[in-house]
Amino acid sequence: MRTMKFCGVAAILLTVVSFAVAQDQSAPASDQKSSVTVKHVPITKTSSTSGSEMFINYCAVCHGKSGKGDGPAASALKVPPADLTTLAKRNGGKFDSAHVSTVIRGQGETPAHGSQDMPVWGPLFSSISQGNNGEVQQRIANLVKYIETLQVK
Repeated sequence: MRTMKFCGVAAILLTVVSFAVAQDQSAPASDQKSSVTVKHVPITKTSSTSGSEMFINYCAVCHGKSGKGDGPAASALKVPPADLTTLAKRNGGKFDSAHVSTVIRGQGETPAHGSQDMPVWGPLFSSISQGNNGEVQQRIANLVKYIETLQVK
């Protein structure tokens, strides 16, 4: 009797697992988990005066070169990167440079930052600027100005 119950439960579990596997295989590719992994590498120093150079070197891997959130590492993240081209649009048409600056520093809350998928750039900029706070502020200000140029009209 005990063996029959065990076999019955095993058969039910096997059926459920088979059904789940079949569902996963029939799901569209966009619904399936990405096999992309994000490789963490040390930050490299770029010019603190070029917002576009910093964006390409530090941000584009996730946000994409155009800032739309479609960078090569985006599919590996738990939370999709923000479309940075619509920040002003989502804020009543006004680009909130103070908020963007706060987020870059790692002091603002965003889904990507909350999961720690996105690096907190304030301390990283400080490390490559050898603690020079003026240079860190310049980096952040120039990066914010560049992101503002990406806004859709």
